[in-house]
Amino acid sequence: MTPHPGLRKFAARFDQELRFFKGWVDKPKAVGSIIPTSSVTARRMASVIEPHSGLPVLELGPGTGVITKAILERGVKPNDLYSIEYSEDFVRHLVRDYPGVNFIHGDAFDLDKTLGDRSGLTFDTIVSGVPLLNFPVERRVQYVCDLLERLPAGRPIVQLTYGPRSPVPPGLGDYQVKRFDFVIRNIPPTTLWLYTRP
Repeated sequence: MTPHPGLRKFAARFDQELRFFKGWVDKPKAVGSIIPTSSVTARRMASVIEPHSGLPVLELGPGTGVITKAILERGVKPNDLYSIEYSEDFVRHLVRDYPGVNFIHGDAFDLDKTLGDRSGLTFDTIVSGVPLLNFPVERRVQYVCDLLERLPAGRPIVQLTYGPRSPVPPGLGDYQVKRFDFVIRNIPPTTLWLYTRP
């Protein structure tokens, strides 16, 4: 007997949340929340991408792939999406769920090493789900400054955070900070920030 489509969808969502919770238990500093990002937040983050720019997109911290899915739905081709994930377990599931995407197991704070021979790529947009509040301010600033070197001037990094303030404070480097959105339909509610070079 074939399960009802609604039941299949519920089971897939439950599996995703269980996997995310397990990742959080195993490495709480690498996974920022107990529950995956909502599809509403993911679509809002993906909305800043220019899918016809001719440049690839860099995703950092895809987790279970909710944001990955929104990026692909925005019109980015799978082979134009590079996605860095710290958890090996998540990478195994992501490769299965999103064929064709360039998933790389590695550290978003050491992109030259993680990207290897692709470290010279320029990206249209960088979408970051990395839990920056788990790291010292200096590392967060260095993170943003490094990422901006991989973008054309004016193109954004979009970063989610669960705090009320920007996780990367303004005035500490050559970047601009803009509050992009506050998404109540997320657990916990999420603030989205944009970082750009003038």
